[in-house]
Order: sequence, then C-alpha cells, then structure tokens
Amino acid sequence: MARRRCLLNAVAAVAALAAWVGLAQRAHAQAEAFEGDPYKSFQWPELRKEFLGAKARVVFDERVRVQGPAFAEDPMNVPVTVATDLAGVQRIVVLVDRNPIRKVLELQPLAAQPAVSFRFKLEQASPVRAAVLTADGLWHVGGTLVDSAGGGCTVAGGSRADGSWSQTLGQVSGRVFASAPVAGQDAVSRLRLRIMHPMDTGLVGGIPAFYLSRVSVRDRDDRE
Repeated sequence: MARRRCLLNAVAAVAALAAWVGLAQRAHAQAEAFEGDPYKSFQWPELRKEFLGAKARVVFDERVRVQGPAFAEDPMNVPVTVATDLAGVQRIVVLVDRNPIRKVLELQPLAAQPAVSFRFKLEQASPVRAAVLTADGLWHVGGTLVDSAGGGCTVAGGSRADGSWSQTLGQVSGRVFASAPVAGQDAVSRLRLRIMHPMDTGLVGGIPAFYLSRVSVRDRDDRE
C-alpha cells in the first residue's frame, strides 16, 4: 500500500513538472512572438521591422513617456504627448499598431527639446507608441493604450462636410510661451503651432489623400 502511494505521488509530481515545463515553454514562445512587447500586440513585430528596421536594436524604456486619454471620446481628435529625458535624441517616431496609417509622425528635435504634443485620428483601440533613436543607434520605445469606439480614419472631417476647408487652407498661427530659467539650467520656451488643413487620409470614399508630409520650424537665426 505504501509503495502504491509512493508511485502515485511520483506520477503526480512528474505530471505537475510536465505541466510546469509546458507552461514555461508556452510563455517563452509567446514572449518571442511578441518580442517582449508589454502590450502583447501581434502587430508589433511587423511594425518594428517596417519602421525601425529588421536589424534595429530595440528596448522598451519607461523613460520614453507617452501620455494620452484612456478612452478617446473623439477618435478624429486624440491628444497625445511624448517626452523623454534621454540624451542624444536624433529621431522620434510615433506609431499606432491598429491604424490603417500606422506612422503618425516623425520628429527630428535637432536644437529643440525631445518633446511634442499633437492630435491625431484613431481608427480603433490600439497601443500608441513613441520610438526614440539615440546617438548610440538604440531605439527606446514607450507607449500607452488608448481605447476608442473607432472610425477616426474613415470618416470625413467637419470642414469637408460643410465645405469650409478651402477657406482656411494653409493658415498658420503660433505662439511662444517662455519659461523662467531654473537654477543651473537654461530657460526653455514652448511653441504652440496650428496649421489649418483637412489632413484627409484617402480612406474616405470620394476624397483623395491630402495631408501635410513635412513641417520645418526655424528660429530667428534660421536654425531648424
């Protein structure tokens, strides 16, 4: 009887070990499939290859801060802020996993601070990411998850509906907000820029793609 009990215990232990090994293997396979993505997005591996490069070195980094609403009440006008304290920032690329147009913008800070706030169109709930390239060739990726009822990319904007877009097309306005210098640091100014444009995605029937592809901002010394 005691021997039978020992055998049963041994069988149970082997079964438990096999189950644990199976779970560990599945977890490892899943981690490889998502490439360590904290959002476990099936789109991420393809997104990384297309926009960062198949051989790009990538780390998920909390120092890349992406702030957005938990739920986008207006999917045609979603506010997002990207900022980082990383040194030697060369490029910032904003990507949305589940948008039909997945690259929202690319910023080269140059003489500016590596921070930007903007609004964009969201087609459905999705991770919103910022990939920051530093001088050592490493991409640092941060993000946030924005839920949404969707439809922001496939519905005509209000200015298209009422025909007013042509009356304001190309109008540019801006304002500089200067801040006082902090001890040991230079003063930093913030620029707010508004460009009137329909930003048509080309995904609405009868309305061709028509959007800004490049914006250059220069200071008084003509530095970009």
